[in-house]
Amino acid sequence: MSKDNVLALKNTVENEVKDALTGVIREAANKAIHEAIMVELKEFMESLSDLRLDDGKQQVVRNGYQPERNVATGVGNVKVKLPKVRDRKGSGIQFHSLLVPPYMRRAKTIDELLPLLYLQGISTNHFQAALAPILGENAKNVSPQVICRLKAQWRDELKAWQNCSLSDKRYVYWWVDGIYLTARMESQKTCILVIIGATEDGKKELVAFSDGFRESTDSWLELLRDIKRRGLTIAPELAIGDGAMGFWSAIEKEFPKTQHQRCWVHKTANILNKLPKSLQTHAKSKLHGIYMAPGKEEAHAAYKDFIATYQAKYPKAVECLTKDKEKLLTFYGFPAEHWCHIRSTNPIESTFATIQHRTRQARGCYSRETVLCAFFKMAMQAEKKWLRLRGYQRLAEVVNMVKFIDGISEHEVDKIKQDKQNAA
Repeated sequence: MSKDNVLALKNTVENEVKDALTGVIREAANKAIHEAIMVELKEFMESLSDLRLDDGKQQVVRNGYQPERNVATGVGNVKVKLPKVRDRKGSGIQFHSLLVPPYMRRAKTIDELLPLLYLQGISTNHFQAALAPILGENAKNVSPQVICRLKAQWRDELKAWQNCSLSDKRYVYWWVDGIYLTARMESQKTCILVIIGATEDGKKELVAFSDGFRESTDSWLELLRDIKRRGLTIAPELAIGDGAMGFWSAIEKEFPKTQHQRCWVHKTANILNKLPKSLQTHAKSKLHGIYMAPGKEEAHAAYKDFIATYQAKYPKAVECLTKDKEKLLTFYGFPAEHWCHIRSTNPIESTFATIQHRTRQARGCYSRETVLCAFFKMAMQAEKKWLRLRGYQRLAEVVNMVKFIDGISEHEVDKIKQDKQNAA
């Protein structure tokens, strides 16, 4: 047998051994996760054992399983089949596993998992038991004492971050929104006000966040003034957000030179809510024709077409569109390469949708400090995955006040006109 054949055979045997070992580990993980979920279910059912129907029968009973799904882990895809319960009284009681939350498709790192589980309602004393099926011997590293130290560390990190200087920062764009968590806080401020910024080199950063009332101008003013306190003196060129927020009144007071762009995702949803379901697909297509038009002139034509189509029968839907007309089309005055980023608050929506989905209302309330610390840790993990802006090189032109017409700089427009004249 030749040397090459020997090496090939050796590699084949090693790969088969590795595959077999991975299979054993995956099978063990399947079993461990299933057992852990069944323990969760048992505790859940026992906590509701006192709930009875009028005839004395159990109100909440087992009701089969959800469809099987794959969860990507370090040992490959692990099949998970979550049990379901049925609330015979129809009061909306459901079972959700804390280990495998709804919509989870891949395992989180421990840095992400700990604050996430904390917001989901797992108490300090239960972290070790909850993670034991996944971490095995390493679960000893998440004992109650360790969790308490981690929480103290989170508080210190958040405090340091909230006081770090912004004097050397220049943000070209801001995305702003209010994120509602179903995890309850002890105060009534259940909304997290978030600002994400794009720096001159196209990187996205978490600029600031705090708890507040989404519609409150005062809450946004407090956050903007805190940003100024930290040293930010140069206003962003453009802010993108939902039109219903008190943010716009606040930024006009603190950064009056910043231009406003209304989020098309929020605006589309608001308009469609004022139309019958049978018309929503058609209306959505027409709205798409406005903000995806190649230029402002074409956008105005699509805008007039929408009004002509729905004005007579659905004036409220048309009013929802027309009240923000110019602020919906501000993006045409910025580089075309950036339009996909600045037409909506997607950088915030896509980042924090997972957090919104995976936090659930617990029986007790959380302290304000706990929620903010856990949110901060998850946001810092998310920030590591944020991508640079497409066409970030053009941010320098935006900063230098270069005028853009339909996404093209004045210099480029003049060159195009000159080329056409030369060609003629």
